[in-house]
Amino acid sequence: MAADAALIVRRGPAKLPGVHVKEGKSVIELTVVDTDKGAALDHIRAAVHADAVLFIGDDLTDEDAFATLRGPDVSVKVGVGETLATHRVADPEEVCGLLARLLGEREAWVRGHRAPPIERHALLSDQRTVALVDPNARVSWLCSPRADSASIFGELLGGPSAGYFAVRPAGPDGGAPAQRYLADTMIVETQWRSVRVTDYLDVSGGRNLQPAGASDLIRVLDGSGPVEIVFAPRLDFGRTVTELELDGPGSVQVVGGAYPIELTTSPPVTWRIERQNGHDVATAEVELERSESLTVTLRLGAEHLGPTVVDVDHVDDVVVVAPLDAEAERERRDETIALWRSILTGLQLPAVAPTQVRRSVLTLEALRYRPSGAMLAAATTSLPECIGGGRNWDYRFCWPRDASMSCTSLARLGHIEPGLALLDWICERVETATRPDLLRPLYAVSGDDHTPEGVVSELAGYAGSRPVRIGNAAENQVQLDALGPVAELVYRIFVGGSGIRPAHWDLLERLADVVVELWPQPDHGIWEVRLARRQHVVSKVNCWQVLDRAVRLAEATGRTVSTAWTDARSAIVEDVSTHGWSDERGCFVSVYGGEDLDAGLLLMGTCGFVDPFDERFVATVGAVEHELCEGSAVYRYLDDDGLAGREGGMLICTGWLVQALAACGRVEDALDWFDRLVSVAGPVGLLPEQIDPSTERGLGNYPQAYSHLAVIDAALALSGQGVSG
Repeated sequence: MAADAALIVRRGPAKLPGVHVKEGKSVIELTVVDTDKGAALDHIRAAVHADAVLFIGDDLTDEDAFATLRGPDVSVKVGVGETLATHRVADPEEVCGLLARLLGEREAWVRGHRAPPIERHALLSDQRTVALVDPNARVSWLCSPRADSASIFGELLGGPSAGYFAVRPAGPDGGAPAQRYLADTMIVETQWRSVRVTDYLDVSGGRNLQPAGASDLIRVLDGSGPVEIVFAPRLDFGRTVTELELDGPGSVQVVGGAYPIELTTSPPVTWRIERQNGHDVATAEVELERSESLTVTLRLGAEHLGPTVVDVDHVDDVVVVAPLDAEAERERRDETIALWRSILTGLQLPAVAPTQVRRSVLTLEALRYRPSGAMLAAATTSLPECIGGGRNWDYRFCWPRDASMSCTSLARLGHIEPGLALLDWICERVETATRPDLLRPLYAVSGDDHTPEGVVSELAGYAGSRPVRIGNAAENQVQLDALGPVAELVYRIFVGGSGIRPAHWDLLERLADVVVELWPQPDHGIWEVRLARRQHVVSKVNCWQVLDRAVRLAEATGRTVSTAWTDARSAIVEDVSTHGWSDERGCFVSVYGGEDLDAGLLLMGTCGFVDPFDERFVATVGAVEHELCEGSAVYRYLDDDGLAGREGGMLICTGWLVQALAACGRVEDALDWFDRLVSVAGPVGLLPEQIDPSTERGLGNYPQAYSHLAVIDAALALSGQGVSG
């Protein structure tokens, strides 16, 4: 009967003009449109903007769809027979199993990979690039050649497929690892029961002062027993296929990158290279002997330091790099230790929390980009301010505001070199500025390169928090508040007894003149909310700060004080007192005419804008405590910023609350909040940007310069050294 019906169709309707026929298994398709499943699939793909397609079919007509698939697409043939599909399953039951597995993989991708708490990572730095080491000694984040470059190890944001570098005991009884910094350094030790790995980015031989382009990550293994090493680099956030090849005894080389990347071992080990998920992975198993150590050196880029480096020979002007032996490694490590410890020499430490302050100083130094004098806001991009949400930003750039605040904190401890270098760098930016307010909100650490914002869609994000952003569109905002901290840095270096360079005075003059002209205008404010510009109270206060410091410095150095500066300074005070005060709320508010609070208002009493015992400031501090504090968290604001989800409490705001309470004479309350601030630090003493008050887990990019300068300033305030003094 079926055969008869098919014959009738073929002899009848199939013969009509304009009818298109396609035969499959037990089916005849008649259409009046010349199309097929492949064309239909292409139409659907375009309509929904699909990145990839999974097509499963068992019919001859499905071959048209299989023929259109390419790249990341997956085609699956059900049953027997010739096919263009790249995969095959036996029957519909296996299709069900395949879909169940796909659902599980999708769920894992959406929810994120294995995600150690943000605050449990350790930071490595050579003051040009940075790396993060997780609690199990996996290097899960490393960008090269600079901290704002593409990642080589991106597991932090994309799981193992985005790249990692693991060292671990191979036996079942290795025990749980413990991690610490070697005292007063940025050298990390991870200790298992019988194995220890020591990690650092090499700063010996003046490497930290050289242009970015050649960094050495050194990993030294000591102890006894079997150890497994897994080297899984991924070029360009894992978006480029990464190939490896053996290159001499104990050496593995990345093939085809933009610059040389080579892993060497001393003594040599035997590597095995396998292809996993489209990329190469090198693994080695080593039996450690207690009397010897294994040095693993990852060289990123070409060596450029010349013959003073002990492991470099010159042959016909070609640099030949040998594996780093134990003696040479020890010399490099000793130099690296000496550099970090020299930074702490002569610091004027506060009586409160000197250990935490020392670690914060080293962290801020680790975030510096020494070749230019710039400083990163944080070492990472897109660590979420709200788990699973879209509040993910790239902080691997230099904000003149953030960097100036960090350098001011260091200067208050007697460490002025970073501030002088930063001001020189800012002077260069002003000379090339095209905007009327002289400075962009942020810059690439190398200088004036722009930072256009984009998304790496291939990465799942930390704990499934997407998108993963690179670049930062806030560079296009107007942030008048940013000028205040720059002026404060110039002033702080002067009152610290270091005088003032002519270029830095010229910079302060230009900032003051700009403020006279622009202070009445609205801006985007200190928190970079991506809404229309408004009249932010904190921005007005920081404009006042520019004028106040310019006037003070002019008077102290016998220079002429511009009447335009003094007039504008007084006008700002009157304007904020009139429009930034809410009679209904009984406190200062975030924006003119608004009713919401902003933790930045706490700066009004610590920068000198109002007396800290002024009843208006005391009332504002009380309002912040009542409305913006929850558990250990101090929110920067709670009003609608146009983004979904709710971020955590910001640690710099906790530091500001400590300083404000101390300035108001509420020292016991200030000490309590200081304890909450430092308790957020992870095992190695580093701080994230924010804290989730419900889980007390860290949030945001890490480690955060804001958070560590907050520790320094809060400790000084509790030791009787107020910020504005």
